Amino acid sequence: MNLIEALTGWAGSLGGYIVPFLFVLVIVIFIHEFGHFIVGRWCGIKVQAFSIGFGPELLGYTDGRGTRWKLCAIPLGGYVKFFGDSGAASTPDGSALRQMTPAEKAVSFHYQPVWKRAAVVAAGPLANFILAIVVFTVMNLAYGRQVVVPRIFQVVEGSAAQRAGLVDNDLVLSINGQPIDSFGDMQRLISTSPGSTLAIVVERGGKELTVRATPELKEITTPFGKQRLGILGVQGSRDPADVKVEKLGFVASLKGGVSETWFIVDRTGAYIGGLFAGTESTDQLSGPIRIAQVSGQVATAGIVALLNLAAILSVSIGLINLVPVPLLDGGHLMFYAFEAVRGRPLSERTQEFGFRVGLALVVMLMLFTTFNDVLHLVGSRG
Repeated sequence: MNLIEALTGWAGSLGGYIVPFLFVLVIVIFIHEFGHFIVGRWCGIKVQAFSIGFGPELLGYTDGRGTRWKLCAIPLGGYVKFFGDSGAASTPDGSALRQMTPAEKAVSFHYQPVWKRAAVVAAGPLANFILAIVVFTVMNLAYGRQVVVPRIFQVVEGSAAQRAGLVDNDLVLSINGQPIDSFGDMQRLISTSPGSTLAIVVERGGKELTVRATPELKEITTPFGKQRLGILGVQGSRDPADVKVEKLGFVASLKGGVSETWFIVDRTGAYIGGLFAGTESTDQLSGPIRIAQVSGQVATAGIVALLNLAAILSVSIGLINLVPVPLLDGGHLMFYAFEAVRGRPLSERTQEFGFRVGLALVVMLMLFTTFNDVLHLVGSRG
């Protein structure tokens, strides 16, 4: 199937993708920008605009403090424009800043102490992490935690598990000294430990014994692309008696929400590190096309699954924005760190050059991920 046919087929199902995609994206973008907005307001900074999307304004209104709230035609991002910004990326408007009166300087973003500016910038990614924690916590409270007893139903023939001496009906108690409460915990630990020898304590015939096994690195295909994971070669229990739902209180739910968010942060960080080390594939880098496709697929499983996807994407967007590339939040924080050390801001020329480099990098990343999406789309329909 050629590219035109693949794109035509995808466009035919666009209606099923676009609504879930916008639902997920608008939630994540709004929370990120609201983090910037609310901390800016707390710091006494004048907010000129709060926008979901870029380009021509579709809907909007101006509140009592003069902030223009608007929804724009291209919903692939958003921004908060503070007084003194030259554009959506909070780059300083040098000529306007030099002409400000003392009263205007008092409410201008770029005349605030460096700690206030840093707090405003960091609030966006922080809001993304908080959103994920809240979503996971609420889901834990509402639905509890499904636990599948970590009993091995079947050992795959010729697998690493079979070579290590694991057998059917082994009950896994711990791995490398870490207690294993569910088959999901076991899968998560194994998948993140390819090539590492694990000390697995199992109960067999009423006795405990230790088995040493090394998960194999294998490549599997997911909706987001190919992933390299540690695979041991065991299947979980299929006995209904081994499946239970644990009701969780608020503290346990919150702890689980924080733990799940940290796991996503840790795995995303490991993946990014693996890209630079050459041990991970760029296939997992997704752009708007694939995110829309996955959103549509997840939406068929219900609102809970879609909220779960929003939480995962929220963490990812929070982390991406912390990358120290000018134009992103991490780039601003890097400039503020230099300013704090030097005692004065970087020159306008240096900042302008940095923002141009950052813009080029961001555009290249968007083009690359879109190209990745198209390749994935063609491959999935080929």
